[in-house]
Amino acid sequence: MTQSCIWRPDELASGRLRELYRRHGYMPYRMSKFESYDLYVRNKRFLLSDNILTFTDTNGQLMALKPDVTLSIIKNTRDPAEGLQKVYYNEHVYRAAPGSGYREIMQTGLECIGRLDTLAIGEVVALAAESLAVIHDNYILDLSHMGFVAGLLEDLEEDASSELLTEISRKNVAAIHAICASRGLPADLAEKASILARLYGTPDEVLPQLSSLSRGQRMDDALAELSQLCRLMASRGLDPHLRLDFSVVNDMGYYNGVIFRGYLPGLASGVLAGGQYDHLLRRMGKTGGAIGFAVYLDQLERLEKDGSQWDVDTLLLYGPGDDPAAVLEQAEALIAQGESVRVERSVPEGLRYRRILSQEKGGAL
Repeated sequence: MTQSCIWRPDELASGRLRELYRRHGYMPYRMSKFESYDLYVRNKRFLLSDNILTFTDTNGQLMALKPDVTLSIIKNTRDPAEGLQKVYYNEHVYRAAPGSGYREIMQTGLECIGRLDTLAIGEVVALAAESLAVIHDNYILDLSHMGFVAGLLEDLEEDASSELLTEISRKNVAAIHAICASRGLPADLAEKASILARLYGTPDEVLPQLSSLSRGQRMDDALAELSQLCRLMASRGLDPHLRLDFSVVNDMGYYNGVIFRGYLPGLASGVLAGGQYDHLLRRMGKTGGAIGFAVYLDQLERLEKDGSQWDVDTLLLYGPGDDPAAVLEQAEALIAQGESVRVERSVPEGLRYRRILSQEKGGAL
């Protein structure tokens, strides 16, 4: 009997991910289920949703069930003068779900905080790819760089930049041109933003096109780092699963470097998201840099089930005339052979079994 017969997909993935991170020197990080509501109010733009579950504690302070793990780790971690803090977590977060109130979601992920360099950033991106590989062989990791996008939009007012960033994420070329036209922005900017929004493909396909879009030192630096990360991924044999996609963007007030999103077949929503968020550290009074990602284990419930998976290997039926000792002896003999066995008087509704045996009739049905 395979391990997948015992564990749910999210349970199996969680254990494998924690072992992956431990082998790479990341230490377990545990935290409270709640934080001061003020932490999330100050950083609402960093959250996926501003609908937060709150309660008042015995001291009269307004508290929140965690909608996010990263903010808690940054708040409670020391500010390293040298080196890196490498931690991983396996925690529940609480978020609003459309049409179904709030959901308790299990996340497994990691954070790397401190004096980041290309090697440290590259290790995290590689671990993101390897995290997806732990769950499914056929995965895709989409990669982009906020420095390149920010360089393209750096001369704009914040509201114009925010509008264009939204439409780039939607790959909405018509809206990009309309925004630029309504604000009197250069046609060259509209064209470059539109090209950037449409770009998607392997590093070999996309990197040369990015070179033609670069228009300043900030974009050149981001392109150089992105190229180096792609080479690092290729050296690890991970490049067949890597795609460059500049519609993968996020709030420039928090994110400043590489960002990425991971996908599995059959799931429209990404199951992994992460990036470099040095700006968040600055907002919280910390120095250095930070990069991390989370795997949304609740998404794994939607993976198509393998037809070879069963609730139980053998359903063993017995009748009123059967000797209880003989029934249990037969069940134990099957279990000793590595099978899972369920003993019942009749077939339970909805149970998925590989085969059915009747002790009463002495064989298979």
